[in-house]
Parts: sequence; structure tokens; C-alpha cells
Amino acid sequence: MHVDTYERYWIMLTAVVLIVFTAAVGISGFMMGVQVPVPEALVNPNTVATDPTSRFANPGLRQLAPNRYEAYIRAGSSPWKFVPDKLEVPVGSTVTFYVTSVDVQHGFKLEGTNINVQILPGQVSKMTATFKTPGKYPFICTEYCGVGHQNMFGELTVK
Repeated sequence: MHVDTYERYWIMLTAVVLIVFTAAVGISGFMMGVQVPVPEALVNPNTVATDPTSRFANPGLRQLAPNRYEAYIRAGSSPWKFVPDKLEVPVGSTVTFYVTSVDVQHGFKLEGTNINVQILPGQVSKMTATFKTPGKYPFICTEYCGVGHQNMFGELTVK
């Protein structure tokens, strides 16, 4: 079978690019700890804030063990805010974040970490980070969610 010289070069370049991309995804996923956000659970966005059995009805920080916490955070646009918008943990803590939305698509980016997920109504996103350095770690909404989007922020303080 005859293949034009330029076409052969493009086929070889395409194969090299695919190999490089596959290696980059494998290295970042298995060696660098980059996490791909997946829904942890499904919830009813219409009742998740009022259902007394839901942890999102009274969101906040819960201590599971020394230096191990879980944070339930609810995003909403009536008014535009994260609930709670202030968290505080000691240095060396590992925090697992569970975040959901009650209305529209939001984002959740925690500065200084690799946590940056889309928050969809009806889905719970779960991400974990360990905080070895004291300081303030602001979190913001990274998806335009409406006219009050600029009010979607909060802060995690590590002491």
C-alpha cells in the first residue's frame, strides 16, 4: 500500500501525540495524585437542604478522628453563597470535602490545593486535601452562576 510521504509524517506525529497524552494522563493520575472529580452520591436538590436525614441540612465541619475532618458544604443562589463560608482546622489536618448545589451549576476551587470541581445540582462531589501549612485558604465559585456570582466565596483557616 502506498502512503504519501507527508501523510506518513502526519500519521507518525499523530501517534506520537497520542502516546505523549496517554503518558501525561497516566503520570498525573498515578504518580502525581491528580484527582478526577466523580460524583460521590446523588441527592434530591429540592429537599437536600431541608431533609433532616441529610448532612447538607446542617452543613459544616465534623471531626472524625484527631486531624481527620469532613466538611459538608452546600452551594446555592438564593442568596448566592456557600454554607458554611468559614471553616477552621488545625495544621496537619486531612479534610474530606463533600459539596453539592441546591439549584444551578456552581464551581468549588480551594486555593493552594488541587481541589477544583464543578458542583452540579443533585450530585455530591468529594475531594480530600491535607493541610500541612498554616494560613488562609480561600474558596470560590468558578462557574458563572448568576447575578450574585461574585458573592460565592468562603475561607478555610488552618491554625
